[in-house]
Amino acid sequence: MSRIAYVNGQYVPHGQAAVHVEDRGYQFADGVYEVCEIRNDHVADETRHMDRLERSLRELRIVMPMSRAAMCVVLHEVVRRNRVSNGLIYIQVTRGVSPRDHVFPPDDVLPSVVMTAKKVDLRKTDAKAHETGVAVITTPDNRWERVDIKSVSLLPNILAKQAAKEAGATEAWFVDGDGFVTEGSSTNAWIVTQDGTLVTRPAENGILRGITRAAVMDLAARDGINVEERMFTVEEAEKAREAFITAATTIVMPVVRINDTSVGNGSPGSIATALRDAFHSVAEMVPLN
Repeated sequence: MSRIAYVNGQYVPHGQAAVHVEDRGYQFADGVYEVCEIRNDHVADETRHMDRLERSLRELRIVMPMSRAAMCVVLHEVVRRNRVSNGLIYIQVTRGVSPRDHVFPPDDVLPSVVMTAKKVDLRKTDAKAHETGVAVITTPDNRWERVDIKSVSLLPNILAKQAAKEAGATEAWFVDGDGFVTEGSSTNAWIVTQDGTLVTRPAENGILRGITRAAVMDLAARDGINVEERMFTVEEAEKAREAFITAATTIVMPVVRINDTSVGNGSPGSIATALRDAFHSVAEMVPLN
């Protein structure tokens, strides 16, 4: 079965899906996106993803292209048409198509909407990485200040991720000018202190408010695990009991090496492993219609 994409009101074969050359997402990276996990015919944390999508649009002054209810109907339909029981759905909204000009287009220009879905079972694709843990490198944070907006403008993230790959690592952690870790190129960064406290940078300063990050906090609260939202240095992370990253595409992934330094005993820690195993017991799981 060929994949199906949603593009501006139409469901089309994935290979034929296209946007106009003057779409502002293509010309200016003037748009936002979300990625949701599909697990056992359910959308993980749909409400939080829609909340963040609406917030990102408001911050960029892009109007919501349709009601939230309609967006969710399209989301579910894209998943259904692609017969995805386990996988990911990508949602992108841009300011629309208009002759190239830096200023906003006229009010009658409608936003563009693209959705695609693909089959992937994260339990299988990440199984080996979860058993062994992953390595991260660090890199100076050279991004714009509004990383709290989930914008499609990701060039610094791409360069950081490529640098990680070339160094034999999975992820790159950005480090601010004061030496504190902000977040990964596509993940949130966490450490576990020697007394078992989870530490992650406050979402009000220098990071994206990750949906998986929020669910992990819910899980920690349920299970009585202490969480501190504060900044931490690379040195503190290297000396931590454990470290891990979170994202919709990786859930909870143990970090066993930072640059050339092993974290803990160099193996996935028990707390990160337990959080990953229990994650979907607290995540909102919305059944597909």
